[in-house]
Amino acid sequence: MIAFRASRLYTPVQQVAHPILLVELGLIAEIRAQSTTAVPPNTQTVDLGDAILVPGYVDLHIHGAVGHDVMSADAAGLAAVEHFLATHGTTTYYPTTVTAPLDETLKALERLATAIEDARSRVPSGRARPAGIHLEGPFLSHACRGVHPQKDLLTPSLQIFDRMWEAAQGQVRFLTIAPELPGALEVIAEASRRGVCVSLGHSDADLEATQAAVEAGARHATHTFNAMRPLHHRDPGIIGQVLTDNRLSADIIADGIHLSPAIVRLFLDCKKADSAVLISDATAATGMPDGLYRLGTLEVEVKGGRCLVDGKLAGSVLTLDRAVRNVMIFADWDLEQAVRLATLNPAQVAGLPDRGTLQPGAAADFVALDAEGMVRNVYVGGVPV
Repeated sequence: MIAFRASRLYTPVQQVAHPILLVELGLIAEIRAQSTTAVPPNTQTVDLGDAILVPGYVDLHIHGAVGHDVMSADAAGLAAVEHFLATHGTTTYYPTTVTAPLDETLKALERLATAIEDARSRVPSGRARPAGIHLEGPFLSHACRGVHPQKDLLTPSLQIFDRMWEAAQGQVRFLTIAPELPGALEVIAEASRRGVCVSLGHSDADLEATQAAVEAGARHATHTFNAMRPLHHRDPGIIGQVLTDNRLSADIIADGIHLSPAIVRLFLDCKKADSAVLISDATAATGMPDGLYRLGTLEVEVKGGRCLVDGKLAGSVLTLDRAVRNVMIFADWDLEQAVRLATLNPAQVAGLPDRGTLQPGAAADFVALDAEGMVRNVYVGGVPV
């Protein structure tokens, strides 16, 4: 057993002052207050000083990092991505596809499914762990496709969804879809029945189409505002429904590029602390210098923090630790509030009861932060990064 001491601990919905976090066999065994009890005998102690302990971050939407795209990365490439994520506090992630020719997507899903199975059986090694696959495409709107290749977009069908599901060996956990497309409601209903979190995005849907999708089983929204029909005061459309429907959680890219800080504040005022989620939408360029990188089949130019394809934003170079700090700056939220958007909330959206929280029985995935949210130390399954 290992005992970790720190200044404070955020569960993240409760604070513990001067905690002792006891870890055994990769799980949290107990959380004690130093003032009321001693460390059990024969226990190794790690003193993290004035650090604040928070759960490991959970990224629901990431395409790559450190020069590797998850659709083409081999085992070594994914390991490099996972180590980089862990150094920035992300301990659980969902590798995310981008629209590509269907055969290439199926091959990528097969590789990712194998990686996920391998991760479940490996001993914690100081790397982030993939928990499932996020399908972003091919069921997206032509009008709001962003940089997703138009020629590879497909009309939603159960047949195509089944092919992707089988290639992914049932590891699909998120599906971003435009609900206004023909056949979308049938796919939404079936994907939801299989336990997939259906997320509305890359969509030109009006209010009625969005409401129908929620009734069919959709329960989340992908990078809200980006690649969506704009909000209009007499035609609120998909954004109007996302911001006002308590049945929908929603995520944003809080990098200061995809959204104005004022829009971040508006989003948080609407979705509140319990249903707002931070994602990175990070690409292979994350953690790398300016240059040319891959995003699926696309070539992305990165300059000054912007990822562009033909002048359009194409993902980001954001990390979740930076997103948490940005929320503190943009919305004047404190660290405890901001951390929840990258821990408990995404874990609940993903259906992971043992992640995103510090409590007995949960995975010993946690981050030691300073008061400004800078990462000092990271542990995955109790193993230091």
